[in-house]
Amino acid sequence: MTRSTDSEKAQRLNAAHALLSGGEDLSKAAEILITRYGVSRRQAYRYLEEAQEMAHPVAVEEASIPMTIKVPGSVARLLRESARTRGITIGELVARAVRDWLSRERGRG
Repeated sequence: MTRSTDSEKAQRLNAAHALLSGGEDLSKAAEILITRYGVSRRQAYRYLEEAQEMAHPVAVEEASIPMTIKVPGSVARLLRESARTRGITIGELVARAVRDWLSRERGRG
C-alpha cells in the first residue's frame, strides 16, 4: 500500500475532525473514513485519534509536482545556501520566488 501525501493526510484529518465535530460516534466515523478513503480500520482510528486533539481543521496544501530545471552552478550554490539558512527546501524557496515574481508580473499588464 502506498503512503498518503501530506495533502491527502490533511484532507482525511479534516474529514475525521468534521465527523467528530458533527457528533458522529467513533465507530460510525471510522466506517465512513474506511468507505470514503479506502483506508484500513486501524488507520481510520489513527486519523480519528489525531482529529480529537485538533482545535480546528488543518490547512490542505497543494501537492507538489517534481520538475527538473537547469541553472548555472553559481545560482545552484546560492539556492542551496539560502534554503539551508532559511531551513526550507530548495523547492519551497524556488516556489516562493516564482510565486512572488508571477504576482508582480500580473500587475504589469
